[in-house]
Amino acid sequence: MSSEWRKSSFSGPDSDCVELRKAEDGHILMRDSKDPDGPRLAFTKAEIAAFVQGVKAGEFDDLT
Repeated sequence: MSSEWRKSSFSGPDSDCVELRKAEDGHILMRDSKDPDGPRLAFTKAEIAAFVQGVKAGEFDDLT
């Protein structure tokens, strides 16, 4: 069974953000909340974990 789309608790109710949910096949799906019917990216749990670790380590800070 797939789960509901989730976003950061730091996001406001009207904020545009990235949303995630677990797919039936175990992949983690990512979408843009501004375009809920648009394309989705699929990642493995390991790929999402590496991404989150990189965010926490500041690897993407130069992009903002």
